[in-house]
Amino acid sequence: MLSFKYKCSLCDLEYEISPELMLCPDCSLKQKPRQPLNGVLEVELSGTLKSENPLDFLPVDRNFFPSIPVGNTPLWHPKNLSAKVGLSELFLKDDGVNPTGSFKDRASFLVAAFARKYQIKEIVVASTGNAGSSMAGVGAAAGLKVKLFLPKNAPPAKMIQSLQYGAEVVIAEKNYDQAFSLSLEYSKLYGGLNRNTAYNPMTIEGKKTISFELLQQLKKEPDHIFVSVGDGVIISGIYKGFRDLLKLDLIKNIPVIHGIQASGSSAIYRAMKSGFFDFSPSKTVADSISVDVPSNGLLAKKNLENYGGHCILVTDEEILLAQKELSSTCGLFSEPASATAYAGLLKQKELINKNETCVVLLTGNGLKDIKSANKKIIIPKNSINSLEHLVPIGKGD
Repeated sequence: MLSFKYKCSLCDLEYEISPELMLCPDCSLKQKPRQPLNGVLEVELSGTLKSENPLDFLPVDRNFFPSIPVGNTPLWHPKNLSAKVGLSELFLKDDGVNPTGSFKDRASFLVAAFARKYQIKEIVVASTGNAGSSMAGVGAAAGLKVKLFLPKNAPPAKMIQSLQYGAEVVIAEKNYDQAFSLSLEYSKLYGGLNRNTAYNPMTIEGKKTISFELLQQLKKEPDHIFVSVGDGVIISGIYKGFRDLLKLDLIKNIPVIHGIQASGSSAIYRAMKSGFFDFSPSKTVADSISVDVPSNGLLAKKNLENYGGHCILVTDEEILLAQKELSSTCGLFSEPASATAYAGLLKQKELINKNETCVVLLTGNGLKDIKSANKKIIIPKNSINSLEHLVPIGKGD
């Protein structure tokens, strides 16, 4: 049997799990403005368990999860892409096929189950788009009300998706960081379970299921994982999963994890270079990882440093080219924040043994942001009435 408790990622104090507790009470008192969250809590697992279902390693019983098929996403070997980059054991983990089209469903799934366990009826969340549409969709399946705070520049597709699921959407005038603050203020004033990434410990815990799935699908731990990084929760969730697997004696080593940031939103990269977090406004085509202040920056940095991970920068141009190459070479259309991971692989590939197992984690479907995809394609301008002037395939210059 397994047991669970909260443990502060800064001071190591332990707490009983409860819906009222979000951050370490001691460390959160030291919070400074324009800095990552102090006192982020992780779920500490103890005991032993034999199970093939990743849900059994989470701190909520299976019967509380809504009936929506989150997880068990495909891991596949793209032969064309593998040959092109010269890595024989290259795999793509496509979380864009989750019910709402993004990796964020893993966190929303556990948050929804947690709310049902404690009979909470409303979820409050701030998002650049994916976390919000995810919580709205999973919340609909769980019978929960969702109040979503979005920045006004969120991609329309993600806002429309959230509204279709029935969420009440509130538009923040400035950016994601303002939406985050407004959502915290709302939940403190009016209640509801706040799903904000890193702030709610279940967001990290839910994302660890990816690590369990990779082990099941590969029958071993991969050598390298490439993942895009914004606020630092996904990468911390991956680390959390492999740390738990190591603790359960199910793997021998934690993979080398490469966290890829857009050059226009690089707070964690800069902190790893300088040792501290500075404030700089973000601007990148990869909206899902565009964050001024990474809420989980401290824990993400700690994990990367403790386990030999790397943080790598790629430009918007490299992201869009990677997005196009993924689509045209192996038929997988990922949004820019998702393709960022593949852009990072392209930068690192010369440093990797061609026979090592590499997984590129693709976190979101490309249809969520078609405006960005338009930048690397040419849309036909003229319509035709006959084939008279059409050049057959293979006959053009």
